[in-house]
Amino acid sequence: MKKNKFEIKKIGSYILVGAIGGLISAGAVTSISKNPNLNDFEIFKNPTHNEKAYFTSASTNSVVGLNPPDLTIAAEKTVNAVVSVKCYSSYVQQQRRSLDPFDFFFGDPFNSQGQQRQQQTPKDSPNGLGSGVIISSDGYIVTNNHVIDGADKIEITLNNQKTYTATLVGTDINSDIALLKIDEKGLSFLNFYNSDNVRIGEWVLAVGNPFGLTSTVTAGIISAKGRSLDLLRSNSRSPIESFIQTDAAVNPGNSGGALVNANGDLIGINTAIASHSGTGTFEGYSFAVPSNIAKKVVEDIRKYGLVQRGYLGIGALDLSDDSAVKQYNSQNKTNYKSQEGVLITDIQNDGGAKDAGLKKGDIIKQIDGTNIKNFPTLSGVIGEKRPGDQVKVTVIRDNSYKSFNVRIKDAKGGTSVKTKNDLSVAEKLGAEFQELTDDQKVNYGLESGIVVTRIDSNGKLKLAGIGEGYILMEVNDKPVNSEKDIEKILKNYKGTVSVRYVDPYGRIYRRGFKME
Repeated sequence: MKKNKFEIKKIGSYILVGAIGGLISAGAVTSISKNPNLNDFEIFKNPTHNEKAYFTSASTNSVVGLNPPDLTIAAEKTVNAVVSVKCYSSYVQQQRRSLDPFDFFFGDPFNSQGQQRQQQTPKDSPNGLGSGVIISSDGYIVTNNHVIDGADKIEITLNNQKTYTATLVGTDINSDIALLKIDEKGLSFLNFYNSDNVRIGEWVLAVGNPFGLTSTVTAGIISAKGRSLDLLRSNSRSPIESFIQTDAAVNPGNSGGALVNANGDLIGINTAIASHSGTGTFEGYSFAVPSNIAKKVVEDIRKYGLVQRGYLGIGALDLSDDSAVKQYNSQNKTNYKSQEGVLITDIQNDGGAKDAGLKKGDIIKQIDGTNIKNFPTLSGVIGEKRPGDQVKVTVIRDNSYKSFNVRIKDAKGGTSVKTKNDLSVAEKLGAEFQELTDDQKVNYGLESGIVVTRIDSNGKLKLAGIGEGYILMEVNDKPVNSEKDIEKILKNYKGTVSVRYVDPYGRIYRRGFKME
């Protein structure tokens, strides 16, 4: 039997529940200011619902409020704050193909389906197209990470057709959010709205540039909240997926655009499309990163220069997933029943959950008063927190409710936020390494080198052409045999870095990049 492409595979490994931060593509982050003004990003509007209501009178059985909500004001407010994002790259990873998970959802407007992307692209031809949302009058723009992934140049076009070259301020592969900046003042922008307050059935608009058609507006309703597509896991080991699902039409080019409510407030960043045909075109549903998660990522990048990732410190089972529950019961000889909530399957030794007194077998039902229906809901709630934040976790234990105050920690058990200066060289490069075995040295004819075991999609090494399984031989003309060697060579180093590496086919390359 074929499995649904959206099926979440949660059994067989423990899941670290991530807030957004810590393990990041640090190489793609550029600090703008030590003390940035965050006022534009800290505005949450109270929920207002001015649109006319639909309901049926019980006494007369007649429909009241036949006029649909007026969405023209929201559309006029939004179109001038949504931009076109074109990306240019002189070097595109040979490994990237149109079978990339995002190509499945969005299609590949610059290449034929199934064909390998060309390694070289003409400099005057964009190899990426999407949308973005202006979130401050001085030119900060939020979009999707996958829109700008690997770009050497990012071009922004406003609704009035004025064009700018954007700076990549920072990016987060775990939430698929990126922050850009253009040099301009007095721009129209959208306020972040508290996405926790959006309601299923609420009218929404999706605004973007599908197929390059500038400032296109489509309407629909919120059809679900807290959705996970298991989409970001290909690039991130700890993705945050708690999407808002709508039936507003979204197509290739809409990615990174605005999802707004009937008042024109920003409630999400359009990110994915349900497209089982493989064409990447709309087939009924689209998905957006909630504004609360996007806002937190943006604030972290501006304030700290990188995203702060925190952890609850548990292994988890989504009890709303009937097949996952059955498999867990079979493997562990338990008899849990499918229900709303998340089962704690493991407690991490250095995590906040253990310190607070949570135990294996507890069923999480609420966090800070929010009902935890499934794992994506839990992921979304924790995704708004930072290391050091405290949350109230309500669980069922021995058939009774108990509450615990849990302090969120980072991956290493710390409770303090980090800056770029706190990162190791490997984190700045966006990679993890492993020493070569004797057999590998013989097979490749090498005397030195280390294997890249994990790579961030926007890390320095990935942008230099290095992928997982590649062997890094030299850094600044010095042989490397361990991560400590790289740390020694590049610690506190600023300027151009030269690297020699071997791809899986034994071909040797030399590339360069800059360390700030």
